[in-house]
Amino acid sequence: MSAEQPRMVMLPTSDHGDITLPEPSWCAGHAHHDPESLRADLIHAGPTVECAFLGVPLFCAEIVQSPFAAVDRSLLGGQTAGVSVDPLGKTLDPVQLYSLAAVLDGYADRLRDLADRLARVLGGEGR
Repeated sequence: MSAEQPRMVMLPTSDHGDITLPEPSWCAGHAHHDPESLRADLIHAGPTVECAFLGVPLFCAEIVQSPFAAVDRSLLGGQTAGVSVDPLGKTLDPVQLYSLAAVLDGYADRLRDLADRLARVLGGEGR
């Protein structure tokens, strides 16, 4: 059984003309690609995972890969793929993403404690 051939995508760039490159299976496409982009700025991005409350986005995260970016690949285990987190403004590796999730879990506990305190205040405690 042979391995499936990767999808190929052609993207115009301002500095290298049309670039043809393999598109990862997780990539959500390039509908918003700017043809004036530099080759180094080409990016594959997966579907966005959003955390919103009352219609306001709090966090957005997506798998991203910059195949031509000049980055220290050793920071991401030799890969250019990571998870971009907004508004954090950083691309995280799996360990960092788990650490962020743990921080958010802890913050959720602190919010629940704050809600309990507010309920007591509104119930007449501490007047």
